[in-house]
Amino acid sequence: MAHRHQGGDGGQAAILRLATTAFRRLDGATPSRQLQEPVLAHLRLAQTITSEADSQDARYRLAAVGSEVGSLAGWLAWDMGDYGSARTWYGNAIKAARSSGDRLLAAYRLGSLAQFEAHGGNAVQSLNLLDQTRSRIEERPIATVTAWLSASKALAHAVAGDARMSDRALVRAAKAAEQVSTEDPAPWPWMFTFNGAKVAAMRLTCGARLGLPERVRAAQDEAGEALTSGHEKQRALLMLDLASAHMVSGRLDVAFSLATRALETGVRYRSGRIVERSRAVRRSFTSADKPQVVREFDERLHGIYL
Repeated sequence: MAHRHQGGDGGQAAILRLATTAFRRLDGATPSRQLQEPVLAHLRLAQTITSEADSQDARYRLAAVGSEVGSLAGWLAWDMGDYGSARTWYGNAIKAARSSGDRLLAAYRLGSLAQFEAHGGNAVQSLNLLDQTRSRIEERPIATVTAWLSASKALAHAVAGDARMSDRALVRAAKAAEQVSTEDPAPWPWMFTFNGAKVAAMRLTCGARLGLPERVRAAQDEAGEALTSGHEKQRALLMLDLASAHMVSGRLDVAFSLATRALETGVRYRSGRIVERSRAVRRSFTSADKPQVVREFDERLHGIYL
């Protein structure tokens, strides 16, 4: 597998990639609605420059950058709760990755769409996409790729309700993550180092999706890095997974305290994804007798229009 488009390329592609990296770094603490228009303008610029490139090699490099920007646009749409647009931009990112000639990049884009589908409850589609992703990777891929892909598959199986297959995928992810430190850093910005803390965070999410609070608690300490990260929106989503686990265990005060903090983050950043996940947590409580903590959460949810 040739890593043709990693960070050493020069010229326009390198300059465009710097801007993409800046937008990605802003995402952690900026409402997606504020980033959407500049990112889409950046995408149009990248597409225009690609179409006007005077050599095939330049078009390859620029197509890779266009794939990065398209994926970021999909991520922002997903955070805003605009799932139709998210699929459109992820699809565009996949096409651009294929045009770049980089099989690893194309695989990562397919896997990103697979994660999106899994989080949306579409387990079968997610697993199909992940199978396509694996077929595009060499027999001995780098450990970061194996860890990330296996963790993604664990999530899809958890969404499908298959705890055994989810566990098997998490074991593969953990073993691969142990090898990551021996490798060079993964290329930025379209592939991130996937370490043990991220595997633990995925184990926490899988436990929440499966309704197995003991697994969530077991993963909580190991996932501490993700739970205290500077990316507030991602941290809020993990807090909602924790809230789900506490709710299944009957710890309503803790569950709704966590959910309230996450919801406040969602409102502050106008994140449709966080707000909808908060609504899903609330729907999982079905008792006709509503304690005070539940009534207070309902009051916060009412009137939220993003």
